[in-house]
Amino acid sequence: MEKELNNYIIIHGSFGSSDGNWFPWLKNKLEKRNLKVDVPQMPVGVGIQNFESWSKVLNELTINENTIIIAHSIAPVFVCKYLITNKIKVKKLIFVCGFNNYLGINDDFDAVNKPMFIDNLKEIKKYCNDVICYYSDNDPYVKFDVEKEFADTISNKQYIIHNGGHINSESGYTKFEEILKNL
Repeated sequence: MEKELNNYIIIHGSFGSSDGNWFPWLKNKLEKRNLKVDVPQMPVGVGIQNFESWSKVLNELTINENTIIIAHSIAPVFVCKYLITNKIKVKKLIFVCGFNNYLGINDDFDAVNKPMFIDNLKEIKKYCNDVICYYSDNDPYVKFDVEKEFADTISNKQYIIHNGGHINSESGYTKFEEILKNL
């Protein structure tokens, strides 16, 4: 029997783009290893981005116990809610600057982020037992304590990037070498 290969899904954050930040660089690195990588463009914008619209995109992708999902910003909590709601087990989750139940960035971000939040975050451990979180000590959008609490709740490994900002292109991250050591 042929061993099923891992597939990778990279998901951007609120008002983000599948072509932004370090996502194209990571997709390229993984594809050079002959791996299957999806980097979907999620619906963005107030009134457009919500749990349902993002779920429709993931419903079109293959997600199973061989799937590794890499998600940035609001996407980590969305992924947790999606997997818990649909009772889907995955191989590994790598979350960058994840948070839950945090408002106060600004009205637009609060409006699109709020539908993603969940009260049963710990339940993700039933669907994945390899959860890695990266976050920085100077994120301009999400407080350090909020990212740390998210990571403490669900991860078995976490890495704090010194002066990493929101670990996006705005803070110099068009590549993200550190993430490769966990893939």
